[in-house]
Parts: sequence; C-alpha cells; structure tokens
Amino acid sequence: MTTENKAIVERALTGLLETGDVGALAPFLSDDFVHHRPGGITSTRQEWLALVRDALVPLAGMRVEILRLLADGDHVVMHSRRRLPGGPEITVVDIWRLDAGLISEAWEIIEPDAQAAANLTWWDPAYQ
Repeated sequence: MTTENKAIVERALTGLLETGDVGALAPFLSDDFVHHRPGGITSTRQEWLALVRDALVPLAGMRVEILRLLADGDHVVMHSRRRLPGGPEITVVDIWRLDAGLISEAWEIIEPDAQAAANLTWWDPAYQ
C-alpha cells in the first residue's frame, strides 16, 4: 500500500507539472478532498483545484526539485524546493493522505528560504 500510494502522488503531481493542467490532477482527488494550510485555512476539492488553476499562469516555469518523497501507510510526504525564474526560492512540505487509491486530504507548509534563519528563533520574545 505504501508503494502504491507514493506512486499515485507521483503520477498526480507529474501530470500537473508536465501538462500545466489541473485536469491531470483532478482524477487523483476524492470527491470529499480537503486541503489544509496553516492558520486554519481549508479548501474543498473544487476550491483547491480553482486555486491551483489560477496559480498555473503566474507559476509557469517554476522549477520543482523533489528532495524527499516518503510514504508510511496511507500518508505520503513530499519535501521540495521550488523556484520561479528570477524569483525567490521556497521550501515546501506537502503531506497527502490517501483513501481507496485517491488523495483525500492534503496539508501544505511553505517557507521562503530567505526567512529560514529568522524562523529558527520563533520562540524568542524578541522575534515576536
């Protein structure tokens, strides 16, 4: 199951990145898919696909370097570095939960690399 889930996530993301079309991603998402972002922001399947579709033009030419793709049971974790041509570099951790061969839930954490050093001391009162 772990290997199969990892392959499903790889196919979904490869299809999206190669075609630039959310239509390549949609068949891999369950009807009740939920996407989570920090701050309690959640999106339904349709809302998230619309957000991805709207981001495809500004993100055209983005380089995605997958650093790690790990799977454990029904979860797949991807650690990647992404960069727009001439733009900032970000580090992203995506966590995908699969159910019955479809991606049913996702969490995404994005950190601009330029802010990484400051985030190492988030607990320091001087930082707040």
